[in-house]
Amino acid sequence: MVEEGKPAPDFTLTSDSGEQVSLESLRGQPVVLYFYPKDDTPGCTTQACGIRDAWGEFERAGAVVLGVSPDDERSHVKFKEKYDLPFTLLADTDHAIAEKYGVWKEKSFAGKKYMGVERSTFVIDADGNVAREMRNVKADTHADDVLAALAP
Repeated sequence: MVEEGKPAPDFTLTSDSGEQVSLESLRGQPVVLYFYPKDDTPGCTTQACGIRDAWGEFERAGAVVLGVSPDDERSHVKFKEKYDLPFTLLADTDHAIAEKYGVWKEKSFAGKKYMGVERSTFVIDADGNVAREMRNVKADTHADDVLAALAP
């Protein structure tokens, strides 16, 4: 299970550009790893566009931003292009990384239960440790909340 102050679980996933991205390869800089349920849905779009609109502040913080969902690379490419997203999206199609981070949860909608991603963010420091764990984040305040967590 993921805990603040402990090493973040490593992973390697395929990005929207088709490259393999591993957490280990990003050591030396802070990483914002945010899990979201689905490309191009209202809440997820609000969340992603909030980061896009505050992109200069994320760059000033030196942070690498990685969005992770169960969608495949093609879906990520469309989502990224449609909203001009400046950060990397990673495909966790088998939800293995979501499970590793404890964000693959039972959810319910309209009386039906199903498994899905709990909107969550992990701020990982330059040494690879979880500096901040944020669960059930609010899409509309997400960017500001993460920037506050990145502040020294």
